[in-house]
Amino acid sequence: MAPSSTDFPINDKRIINGWAIFDWANSAFALVITAAIFPAYFVAVTDEDLSVLGMEMSNSSLYTFAISASYFIIALFSPFLSGIADYGGRRKFFLKFFTILGSLSCLSLFFFKGMDQLELGTVGFMLSMIGFAGGLVFYNAFLPVIVTEDLYDRVSARGFSFGYIGSVILLIINLVMVQFWEGLGFPDQGTATRYAFLSVGLWWIGFALIPFRRLPSDEKQKASPEMLRKGFQELKKVWRAVKGEQNIRSFLFSFFFYSAGVQTVLFLASTFASKELNFETSELIIIILLLQVVAILGAYSFARLSEWKGNKISLITMLLIWMAICIVGYLVQEKAQFYAIAAAVGLVMGGIQSLSRSTYSKLIPESSDDTTSYFSFYDVLEKVAIIIGTFTFGLMEQITGSMRLSMLVLSGFFLVGLLLLLRVKVRATAAPVV
Repeated sequence: MAPSSTDFPINDKRIINGWAIFDWANSAFALVITAAIFPAYFVAVTDEDLSVLGMEMSNSSLYTFAISASYFIIALFSPFLSGIADYGGRRKFFLKFFTILGSLSCLSLFFFKGMDQLELGTVGFMLSMIGFAGGLVFYNAFLPVIVTEDLYDRVSARGFSFGYIGSVILLIINLVMVQFWEGLGFPDQGTATRYAFLSVGLWWIGFALIPFRRLPSDEKQKASPEMLRKGFQELKKVWRAVKGEQNIRSFLFSFFFYSAGVQTVLFLASTFASKELNFETSELIIIILLLQVVAILGAYSFARLSEWKGNKISLITMLLIWMAICIVGYLVQEKAQFYAIAAAVGLVMGGIQSLSRSTYSKLIPESSDDTTSYFSFYDVLEKVAIIIGTFTFGLMEQITGSMRLSMLVLSGFFLVGLLLLLRVKVRATAAPVV
């Protein structure tokens, strides 16, 4: 039985590990579905040209717009969810709600076999993404409840580690399923792939039962209009403060533009590889595993560079690499070349996100005691950037018929972000970057 919200021990190892296991549970969706397997499967089992709501578009454009629409819904409701998480005391209820929504929607992808189930596949994917992102709001909200401030970094890192290990384990299992489908008794590779979707949904909801049992119960506060307004009030308050701070405003605009590029590349690299270079699902899984390994080296290397030359130089270096990735992506013709691009993405994908967050921390006024609101604003900005980036990518492909030109356009996002970043002054700190 879960402890109540008023009688559980702070910094309890059992509760902390239960919290971290939630990352183990849901990270499998982020890695296996959104990055490795589902994008290529969606393109493979649907017609290249589709008619959706009276509009003609390619199957890859539909996939891209589905991501945009999912994040539009997430961004729209994010302030409400933040207000409920911070002031409503209903963390566990909504953590369960979004986890069940996401995992069941992921399970529904097992029945997505082709054009006859196009609506099921598209809507199921969108709902699973909403469940994943919505659950993260309440998962993160538990951290300051279960541990004291001096353990935030250590416990947060434990959750990240659990998520990385769990998702890679399941991805390797899925690689074996897809690669050796015949020996494992599957009638075809498509069926093996759909069983991989099934495994993600079961993994997600199955391991989530552990944190559901261990995390403290809700305080049972009644919902109120004030609670629902609180999230928007916090965002408005931060925006009023940011408007008067040119330095932090320049960084946020820079972050917005380059995040649009970063997140779009991460979401759509698999789609690009499968459609433009004819990568098979098993090859894409190997690429994702390569990304994960190189990302460890990249995060460490850019953390060291940041210690040596500062956050700004490290970010500028990564943005130049991201621009080069997009330009080379426009030119790439061979699979071997794409493996090199994937390694470059792995090198910068972890560092750009961790250093962006730590740089923003240094720009927040030192006198501020409201850092949670500042980061709520930051998170909403990143969600809106995903909408703009993915929608632009899909629109360019729709207009030009080429995903390559969409890649070239993404380099423009990085260029604008770089130019804005040059105006930012980051205060030095004696603490090492971790």
